[in-house]
Amino acid sequence: MVLPMPPRRVIGIDAGGTKLLGGVVDENLMVHHRVHRTWRGAGRQETLDVFVEAVEEVRAAAPDVEAVGFGIPALVDFRRGVSVWSNHLPIDDVPFRDLMSERLGLPVVVDNDANMAVFAEHRLGAARGSDHAVLVALGTGIGGGLVLDGRIYRGARGFGAELGHMVVDHDGEGCPGQCPSWGCLEVLASGRAIGRLGQQVATGTPRTTLGRRLAQGGEVPGGLVTELAHDGDEQALAVLAEIGRRLGAGLCALVNVFDPDVIVVGGGAVAGGELLLGPAREVVAERALPPIGAAVRIVPAHFGGESGMLGAALMALGGEAA
Repeated sequence: MVLPMPPRRVIGIDAGGTKLLGGVVDENLMVHHRVHRTWRGAGRQETLDVFVEAVEEVRAAAPDVEAVGFGIPALVDFRRGVSVWSNHLPIDDVPFRDLMSERLGLPVVVDNDANMAVFAEHRLGAARGSDHAVLVALGTGIGGGLVLDGRIYRGARGFGAELGHMVVDHDGEGCPGQCPSWGCLEVLASGRAIGRLGQQVATGTPRTTLGRRLAQGGEVPGGLVTELAHDGDEQALAVLAEIGRRLGAGLCALVNVFDPDVIVVGGGAVAGGELLLGPAREVVAERALPPIGAAVRIVPAHFGGESGMLGAALMALGGEAA
């Protein structure tokens, strides 16, 4: 009797501006172990150590893994595996692929985190079957991924699809992190923007639930606003609706420029669900060029907040031509 071969397994790591999610993933896309980390320091070495520690934690439970895929919040030279520039982490000019491979003793593939997410959604998720798809990942910042003519689009130097740094308000606020611009979509519609607008509302309405939470804890994170909105809190609902309209304004530009079949909205902030996406769709229906706006679908990521981790694992399992 010939026993079936066990499925191949790899590790997928998805890193954002404030946290990391990883797991052991097999070729059937089953996640066997997960690891969570938050960034504990601002130094480069500390940040790189967090990546290594996360991999080693899940690897201890699955020593048979074949490779590691990393999705990182950076402009990545995919061919060389180099993190060239990052808006949120101190990993500029880091030979990430070779460094991690040396430290871990495993083959490594690395790409921008949103590229990994759109890879998973295009292969097996909400953009499956589409040759023209856009992914917008709402987290600490806003990441972007593009599939054009059936392939991930990286641009002339490999740094394309930084959709969160599309300027939508010429006189808007300065973009957080190392971005030199202002009025970027990231300022207006990211998970951090939900918290910032929630805090403004809380400051102006001290007797509301948001106002009382601000008085008790000193801050109003985006996750709290989203939780209260799902509970029916009027102020929190108004915050998500406004962020959704801002997101919709940015999506209008993407719809008009790329004429995609589908826009997939992912990242942690997509936990707002229809409270966020409904207003965004309304703005696109009103303001995008009619033939395109009427045809495009705007949907949540099939894999939710795990798209990046699963995409990193899929790339480690099979790779993808640059």
